[in-house]
Amino acid sequence: MTATLTDQVAALMREVAEKAILPRYQSLASSEIIEKAHDDLVTVADRESEVMLADGLARILPEAAIVGEEAAHADSAVMDRRGADLCWIIDPLDGTNNFARGKAPFGIIIALAAGGVTQAGWLWDPLGQRLCHAELGKGAFVNGERIDARPTGEDKPVAAISTVFMDEAQRHEVQRNVAPHFRLVDIPRCAAEQYPRLALGVNDVSVFQRTLAWDHAAGVLWLNEAGGMAARIDGSPYRPDQDGTGLLAAASPSLFEKLAACIP
Repeated sequence: MTATLTDQVAALMREVAEKAILPRYQSLASSEIIEKAHDDLVTVADRESEVMLADGLARILPEAAIVGEEAAHADSAVMDRRGADLCWIIDPLDGTNNFARGKAPFGIIIALAAGGVTQAGWLWDPLGQRLCHAELGKGAFVNGERIDARPTGEDKPVAAISTVFMDEAQRHEVQRNVAPHFRLVDIPRCAAEQYPRLALGVNDVSVFQRTLAWDHAAGVLWLNEAGGMAARIDGSPYRPDQDGTGLLAAASPSLFEKLAACIP
């Protein structure tokens, strides 16, 4: 039997995690952790994982362009490939700050886009052995089981809001406008974990300021396919080939609207 695309991608993610990421978990030397920018780390595991993933994905779909986080950091022209007819988008180690400190969560995220529209996405949690995947128009799955997004059901919906990349004024606005209507909780600093939390009854809504394709293309598709809603603040679709800031994600369209009404 021919392996499906998801079978092939999932097998590659597991293999790379086992060879390049998990052996270094809680055993990184200080020389293997580099600060790319303020509060933005890269490790030897990120770089090795990206090379292995890019090689493997090129074998699966040789015709697809590849945009990897670390390659794009080294050469910004890589970002121009996002609108290609077919394009792999790779986050080789999402949650690097956690990983570098020997903490969970962290994961691998891969998306496949065509003409700037995400067609499929995969989020792999190596510690929890959880695969979230979706294909456009075909629903969302966790370890092969189709799922529907569910809110927490709390009287005051739970908001996990990333303020890391907001300025002081933006943080103040969030506190003033969102906090009265939602219960604010910490974020995991890992999109591979945050998107599942929004569909699996842990969190109700999230706000993301920085919206890089490797962090969000797969998760946005997966949450939307689960029946939640992830989009730009004005409700327009998120596209991995477009730059910009500001993204809202919610366990349901009604929760999205409730959150959007709180954003100036």
